[in-house]
Amino acid sequence: MEGAKQGIVVAGGQGYGNGFGQSSYPKGVVVDQLGTVYVADYFNRIMRWPKGATQGSVIVGGNGIGEQSNQLTWPYGLSFDRQGNLYVADHANHRVQKFNIE
Repeated sequence: MEGAKQGIVVAGGQGYGNGFGQSSYPKGVVVDQLGTVYVADYFNRIMRWPKGATQGSVIVGGNGIGEQSNQLTWPYGLSFDRQGNLYVADHANHRVQKFNIE
């Protein structure tokens, strides 16, 4: 809100770790039209946090470090295209991956 002096936690906030209520070194964030927050996490995963949720879910990665299409290595940035596809900058794999998350 305009003039706010404090933030509110919308994702993570339950300590460092790879649990569904946790985040670890978030490197990228994007919010869709519904207020769902998507976070690129150091644990090589992309988490989705619906508006008001206390726990997120892994929608991409989370399968350890690697080069396979279902693995990420230090994801840093996120973006959506007009068709709702998610693009992930996969830093240490030197690639950008596209995911249909519907």
